[in-house]
Amino acid sequence: MSVAEPPATSPPPDVPAGKGLNTGALGLVGNIVIGLSAVAPAYSLAATLGYVVLAVGDKAPAMFLVAFVPMLLTAFAYRELGRDTPDCGTSFTWGTKAFGPWVGWMAGWGLAVSAIIVLANVAEIAALYLFEFLGLEGAAESTAAKVALGSFFIVSMTYVSFRGILISERMQNVLLIVQFGVLIGVSVTALVKVAAGTAGPQAITPQLSWIIPTGVTMSDAAQAIILCIFIYWGWDACLAVGEETRDSEKTPGRAAVITTLILVATYVLVGYAVQSFAGFGETGIGLNNPDNVDDVLTILGDPVAGSIVASLLLLTVSISALSSTQTTILPTARGTLSMAVYEAIPKRFASVHPKYMTPGFGTLVMGGAALAFYLVLTFVSANALQDSVASLGLAVAFYYGITAYACVWYFRRTLLKSLRNLFMRGIFPLLGGLSMTWAFVQSAVDMIKPDYGFTVYGPIGGVFVLGIGMLVLGIPLMLLCFVGNRDFFQGKTLTAATEVKVPDTY
Repeated sequence: MSVAEPPATSPPPDVPAGKGLNTGALGLVGNIVIGLSAVAPAYSLAATLGYVVLAVGDKAPAMFLVAFVPMLLTAFAYRELGRDTPDCGTSFTWGTKAFGPWVGWMAGWGLAVSAIIVLANVAEIAALYLFEFLGLEGAAESTAAKVALGSFFIVSMTYVSFRGILISERMQNVLLIVQFGVLIGVSVTALVKVAAGTAGPQAITPQLSWIIPTGVTMSDAAQAIILCIFIYWGWDACLAVGEETRDSEKTPGRAAVITTLILVATYVLVGYAVQSFAGFGETGIGLNNPDNVDDVLTILGDPVAGSIVASLLLLTVSISALSSTQTTILPTARGTLSMAVYEAIPKRFASVHPKYMTPGFGTLVMGGAALAFYLVLTFVSANALQDSVASLGLAVAFYYGITAYACVWYFRRTLLKSLRNLFMRGIFPLLGGLSMTWAFVQSAVDMIKPDYGFTVYGPIGGVFVLGIGMLVLGIPLMLLCFVGNRDFFQGKTLTAATEVKVPDTY
């Protein structure tokens, strides 16, 4: 394992070589499956594509490409850090080794916040679309019914995550095949009908200009990009399960880069198909029809390929959200495991189930926290639950940015040793970090306005309150952990020179 900083000190004799996880359980394909499932492309597109179009018009495919660039640059940072330190704590571990315990702890908190917020929303979406697929319109409009089924999904997926990484991967294989099969099949069918002239009068010919990001204001671009960050978010799950992946120093990083490439190709294809087939009219299936903004994806099912495919699209979005419910718990529970191993949070989180080889306690706590967040926001305000999705990009940009900067600083002494190091460990991660910083700041400035989103708290927009508020909540929690165990915060358990507690390359 390469070392960027001074030689590591030897761990005490009583420190285990690893954390007790199922070493070598996943290969490259299994790791990619976990990453793609965590992103949940069908759900992500259904939830955000309409809002991206609302922000930038026909430039939605361009925004997918623009947002992909910082994602790819950040993925390079993850890959380089993962090669040097293949630890399941990812941003927490790397942020701590680069910038110290306080920054590292907040990076870990940013990941946890992102997971809690998205778990509440994907559970709701999985329930809603399943009811619509079954034709249970009454249940789909019933808050009690959606909450009951959504809560069941959180509990059941928490149990699947608790049972082990292999059962998780096998279930995701099936869900992912269905998801991508339907997305690509419907998109190709739509484009074929447009080319054949049988898509209807609303259809328009695809334009090359759709992928050129010109004529968009900085504010609109920031709004679209923060949404696009959300639809890409989740690929870093590849690194979080790195300790359970064969050749843990190389495979997770490769999987992360491959995952982002698959995603950008899929999103641009779907974006072109939707815009070409639906057009930008203000009535019917047109993208400028305000009734379609919440979900332009499933609206196209019937016009493109009939009622059966329309129903299948509803099921696909539900499956996509359900798969994300499970794969979001996986990396977050492993993040808390790593934090506990290095004594940044209570040691109880460091427990690994002896049979299933999963961070059992952390998995259950993450599921419970997501369930509580879901119940509170649902019964306080359904609009607040919607605004929490819009705020998610802030937390993601926050910890992605820290990770990108951590790569540059951690490897600073080796950047000039080769041209590869200069770009892969320096220039590319730095540009990724700067992009995330811009997206965070510009979006925060826009979100603070009272007319942003569906809720408002006095003169401040509810999206800003939820996004920044959840991040700030980490500060008192961090101080409580400091009071409980000061060794981590005094640099005694994890520093740049600490040998991380991971197994040797499998």
